[in-house]
Amino acid sequence: MPTVERFEDLRVWQEAREIVRIVYRLTKKFPSGERYGLASQMQRAAVSTMSNIAEGFERGSTREFINFLYIAKGSNGEVRSQAYVAFDLGYISQVECDDLIRRCERLSRRIHSLIEYLKQTPFRGLRVREPGPVWYLREPET
Repeated sequence: MPTVERFEDLRVWQEAREIVRIVYRLTKKFPSGERYGLASQMQRAAVSTMSNIAEGFERGSTREFINFLYIAKGSNGEVRSQAYVAFDLGYISQVECDDLIRRCERLSRRIHSLIEYLKQTPFRGLRVREPGPVWYLREPET
């Protein structure tokens, strides 16, 4: 199992980062009237997913990390829902929509697997001042 010492080591954070890049690339093509509407909302939800994973990790306790992962999972679902809106309004193609939804669904499964793993781990976080690595994580099945 890989040792995770920084949030950047987490596959869920890496995948959330990729979704942010995709969302920004897609929303760049939206009509200018959507700049402060759907485009902004999609961007903020994608960034929220990535940021909550990082913030939860940095909080230093397993319980807080789990809470932030649930928030990240919710924001990820928001991106998925907004992809349908963007498709229905003709701002993105079926292929782009399907790809974004597929990535969001995979990320959601991985976040869920990480939450379930953390619920079972005896490690309570850095605030407890336990020696050793931060978390031992297994990669979720996809």
